[in-house]
Amino acid sequence: MIGLLTVVVVVLAILAIVQIVRVFELSSEVRKDDERENQLKANDYNGKLMLLFLVLMMGGFIWGTIAWWDIMLPKAGSEHGVKTDNLMALTMIVIIAVFMITQPLLFYFAYKYRGVTKNQKAEYIEHNNKLELIWTTIPAVVLAGIILYGLTTWIDIFSNEFDEEPIYVEVYSKQFGWNARLAGEDNKLGYANVRYIKGANIMGVDPDDINALDDRVVSELYLPVNKPVVFRFRSQDVIHSAYMPHFRLQMNCVPGTTTQFAFTPTVTTSEMRQDKGVMKRVDNINKLRMEAGEEDMYEFDYVLLCNKICGSAHYNMQMKIVVVEESEYNDWLKKQTTFAEAI
Repeated sequence: MIGLLTVVVVVLAILAIVQIVRVFELSSEVRKDDERENQLKANDYNGKLMLLFLVLMMGGFIWGTIAWWDIMLPKAGSEHGVKTDNLMALTMIVIIAVFMITQPLLFYFAYKYRGVTKNQKAEYIEHNNKLELIWTTIPAVVLAGIILYGLTTWIDIFSNEFDEEPIYVEVYSKQFGWNARLAGEDNKLGYANVRYIKGANIMGVDPDDINALDDRVVSELYLPVNKPVVFRFRSQDVIHSAYMPHFRLQMNCVPGTTTQFAFTPTVTTSEMRQDKGVMKRVDNINKLRMEAGEEDMYEFDYVLLCNKICGSAHYNMQMKIVVVEESEYNDWLKKQTTFAEAI
């Protein structure tokens, strides 16, 4: 009797375990269905968010471009600046075109194929030679074209080929200011070295170099319009970066060596001040100054800035550059003290 009861108990226990397992399997399937439903809802929600982000992103890009267009640099005031702007414009056109095509597709596809039905499956594609050829060849050809155009522009700018003898100007940087030295009647800059800096000789010009005696050291630089100019850059202490944004010119000033950049200014300061784009930018700046309670109003000038963070007073490194007609430049040059007279 006890044996029979034992068998019955064991059988019942097995049946109970089987039923428990069955209940667990059924509840597990219910949970999986619930998880799948939740996943489909999340896919739908995230896909719609992708579409919303696309609209906000593209709208923000268009709005920002329109809103900030007037605070960008005005037209170039140099011959090579036009070529630089053309290269920049071409590059930006390509970049924006690619952006306007790829980004909407990226976020639209994330929305379209977000997975909102149980039987929806992604198609597996291991390889597609046609697609690989397209998205490899087109970018390669476009980039090669931009690089070739960029190299051509670079060589053209740095060819230093002029129809007439250029004016030689040395730009000297130090913490935290600029000085300039113009070649005299011989159009040759005398030798200079930091070891010669003493008293009035703030640029370290060699007083024994005959070519240096007629050089003129200035703190405000005048340049004649449509005349080639060769800038030679030196630094007294740390690396500075001579930055003339309106001329599209930038060159590092390195201690112990001389760097060089040649260009031709094509727009006088007075002509630039009368440009409609410049006038609009000046009006916007003065409007902001008036709102801030400032009394000094801004007037456009070409400037030489430092584009390296060279120390605590880096922001003070600024020198005014005035582009004038050749006759006015010659009159200004006659009034400047020569190095021989200064020492």
